[in-house]
Amino acid sequence: MSTRAGRKQAARVVREQLALERRRRRTAVTSAVAAVALLVAGIVGYGVYRSQQPAAGFAAPASATDDRTGVRVGDGPVTVEVYLDYLCPACRQFEQQAGATIERLLAERRITMVYHPVAILDRYSTNDYSSRSAAGAGCAADAGRLVQYTNALYADQPAEGGAGHTDDRLVEIAATAGLSDDTFGPCLRDGRYADWVTHVTDGMSRRGVNGTPTVFVDGRKLANPTAQTLLAAVEQA
Repeated sequence: MSTRAGRKQAARVVREQLALERRRRRTAVTSAVAAVALLVAGIVGYGVYRSQQPAAGFAAPASATDDRTGVRVGDGPVTVEVYLDYLCPACRQFEQQAGATIERLLAERRITMVYHPVAILDRYSTNDYSSRSAAGAGCAADAGRLVQYTNALYADQPAEGGAGHTDDRLVEIAATAGLSDDTFGPCLRDGRYADWVTHVTDGMSRRGVNGTPTVFVDGRKLANPTAQTLLAAVEQA
């Protein structure tokens, strides 16, 4: 082989080696990018999954729903959910209109009520009445007297813009609903379910609910929650 031919062959070998090395680098970069993309997707997916899980580290009533954003009463086939704030005048009006209907449907075992006691009106009291009364709902649920507690609080609702009921007054009102001071009082005063109320209120926001009262019947929102529209929706369901 001539010297010139040898140089050409050597040059070709070098070029082939360089091309092979470039292909290896492109493959490595592509694999690295794909790995990073999978990692990011995994992190995002895990973040979405975690955001959908109930927060840990707080007490919830024994009758809480699986996601701990509400408490169940009754065992009927149709699920009725209500988001309420105990300082909300419109919630009081709904209770006055529909309370007897709800109690009858519960007694007839036609519905399961899910109460979501939220605290969105603390700014309209000087002592966080919404949060404290909602925490009391958890205490009442533990005693199986949530419906009675709700009725009693709306029958003696404080006005917006001033001081809400004190803990002592809440205990007195709860007593009229059949709740013992020996159990309800310490639960309320110790704030056992204060963090749970925060979780319920956050769940309201995540669901896109922006006012109270908001009522769902088997997952369908009532446009105008009254005793009549509630009963009609239950019968249709």
